Amino acid sequence: MASRRHSIFNQVLVIIPWLTTLFMGKRSFKRYSISGVFIIIFEIINHMYGKQKKWWKFYDKPRSFLKDELPFSVGPYMPLSMWLLKVSKGSFKKFVLLNAIADGLFAFVFINIFKKWKIVGLNRLSNWQFFLYLHYKVYLLFGFQYLLEKLKIVDGNNNG
Repeated sequence: MASRRHSIFNQVLVIIPWLTTLFMGKRSFKRYSISGVFIIIFEIINHMYGKQKKWWKFYDKPRSFLKDELPFSVGPYMPLSMWLLKVSKGSFKKFVLLNAIADGLFAFVFINIFKKWKIVGLNRLSNWQFFLYLHYKVYLLFGFQYLLEKLKIVDGNNNG
């Protein structure tokens, strides 16, 4: 059973980022949601691999993918990816820069705070390696969204 602190952390980690999507607009949500689902599935696969390689350590026992890694994927990852796609407005350089800032904050600041809170800490990765683990998916996400818009699977010509 997760500690009370870990359970509250997971709830906040999932609920707050999703509440922000209420301010995104319906058209933007629809436009970026396919890419968001794609990147969550890809991130879950990455988390399963990272868990197997013991790249990080969750402090609560028993350890469980559902209470440990999954809230990080379902919580901030998809909404933040959608927001950064929206804010960058198709600019690759802006998208990469914004993601580098977000990934850097997570890899060098937040992960250390989470370790102090006894939630999760890095185990077999340095902060720099963790940054690269987070950041390489940016290019895949942008390319996937670009492809969706080129194939006209989503409406890339709206301002919403």
